[in-house]
Amino acid sequence: MKQNPGTVATRPKAGREERAPTAPPHFTELISPNPGIDFLRWAPIAIAGTWLFILLGLASVWYHGGLNYGIDFAGGTLVQVRFAKPESVADVRAGLSRADLKEVIVQDVGGGGKEFQIRVLGSGEETEMADADSVKNGLRDAFGEGTYDVLRVERVGPKVGKDLWRQATLAVLVATIMMGIYIAFRFDLRFGVGAAVALIHDVLFTVAALSLAHMEFDLTTVAGLLTVVGFSVHDTVIISDRIRENLRKLRKENLASLINLSVNETLSRTIITNGTAITVTGALFLLGGSTIHSFAFTLLIGFIVGTYSSIYIASPVVLLMERWRAGSR
Repeated sequence: MKQNPGTVATRPKAGREERAPTAPPHFTELISPNPGIDFLRWAPIAIAGTWLFILLGLASVWYHGGLNYGIDFAGGTLVQVRFAKPESVADVRAGLSRADLKEVIVQDVGGGGKEFQIRVLGSGEETEMADADSVKNGLRDAFGEGTYDVLRVERVGPKVGKDLWRQATLAVLVATIMMGIYIAFRFDLRFGVGAAVALIHDVLFTVAALSLAHMEFDLTTVAGLLTVVGFSVHDTVIISDRIRENLRKLRKENLASLINLSVNETLSRTIITNGTAITVTGALFLLGGSTIHSFAFTLLIGFIVGTYSSIYIASPVVLLMERWRAGSR
């Protein structure tokens, strides 16, 4: 190596090592790869609490005589109006106290008391147009011409509503069963049963939350339930895949320890990805407007409980089946 005159080559002092500059930590490294949390320790309490909530929700469904079915399932006519100035629900309901309108439900859907959904339930197909006209006439007589705008009008016959309800129920059941079968073939029967139980749990929990919150249950809500089924099974697949990998690598470890290890190893991914989805659906619920209010609520509750069930429902079922299998040998 050539050196300039008058310069002396220097060497690092003995005992001192040169270290390459370290890159800043990645965001995912802020969460330890294995926090060492004993999730299964709290499984009995978590399972008891969640099924108690489901029982309360089912009791709410029985107490109210069913869910708060929308026009899609109950049949009837929906008219959404916006007033020029704020009005009260009582005044709107009083203006619709007419002999030609049977069961009328008035709901304030935001806008500072200016926007309302008016539903006339249980009408026959031949009276649907008459119901919409009666609502418009009642509002005009009570508040005057030009004081409100009709935003939308929907009509569904009772027969169509019953058919839609049967098809929606069948869609959710088939999706749940097929997801469980898929995981059973992909991994093991234990994981398939755990996934199926977790999916049923998620659907029941979300329906219970809808009933307790008295949210409207319509076709968009069913679409939300189907989305929740897909989301929940995806999270279950991630954890099940890690459990299967650890079963191959750590054959001497017991299954309970491997489940805890697998959940801890995937915790960083769960918090980041599922947390992002929950944040987005929360914003959609708060800012999305009345039209998709029930849909966004279904997604929000379903995503939260889907994350929870992959840890505290599916995994304990896998462990329970393994212990049952070991005891039957």
